[in-house]
Amino acid sequence: MHKIDIPQEVVDRVVKRRGREHIHDDLIPSKTALIVVDMQNAFMPVPVAHAPCDMAPKIVPAINRLAQTVRETGGVVVWIQTACTAGDKIAWSNAHKIVRPERAEMRFTALERGSEGYALWPEMDARPDDIYVEKHRFSAFIQNSSDLDGILREQGVDTVLITGTVTNVCCESTARDAMMMNYKVVMVSDGNAADNDEEHNASLRSIYLTFGDVMDTDMLVDILKRRSNIRTAAE
Repeated sequence: MHKIDIPQEVVDRVVKRRGREHIHDDLIPSKTALIVVDMQNAFMPVPVAHAPCDMAPKIVPAINRLAQTVRETGGVVVWIQTACTAGDKIAWSNAHKIVRPERAEMRFTALERGSEGYALWPEMDARPDDIYVEKHRFSAFIQNSSDLDGILREQGVDTVLITGTVTNVCCESTARDAMMMNYKVVMVSDGNAADNDEEHNASLRSIYLTFGDVMDTDMLVDILKRRSNIRTAAE
């Protein structure tokens, strides 16, 4: 697992700005979505991967645990899968021109819709009643990427818990855009994976300082269960 490092100086700045350490610890479980970004074979340390992240398999237990808790407390679980299509070569051409041609081609092959690389990692606890969304950009929320925003609005979601890989690219991009589309954002510190601790922690700090909150799985499970019980008792 990543060694989480959020300096006290960062925490102090957050508290000074917001008034408390965790601004979204009052989330409503029934209005919460677990967003699982790109936990696909194409990003795992296996032969079909074009961009393997060695840490990605290690966050699977945390994501599966959160998924189960979110379901039990009335929220929704959303599995995001990146796809590369012929249209993306034109509509998002710059993304493929700034890398070597052979690497761009590897991405298209690995993420072809229906391929082994496109499929979710088999250890993910994905259920038939969960929501499945295909995206075509790093961020799942940005224009021309997916219909995630509309789906969440229909579900009454106002809070998103961001997990997946890699922390500092697709996960951070999705988290930033979610906040700017008026969602409450929580980055799950032990539910995201990057290529190294430095890049992982840099993303966590950036999100925590400006775009949302950062919590680990234990904290979120406790909050979801406690606040679900509070609402149930009140009803």
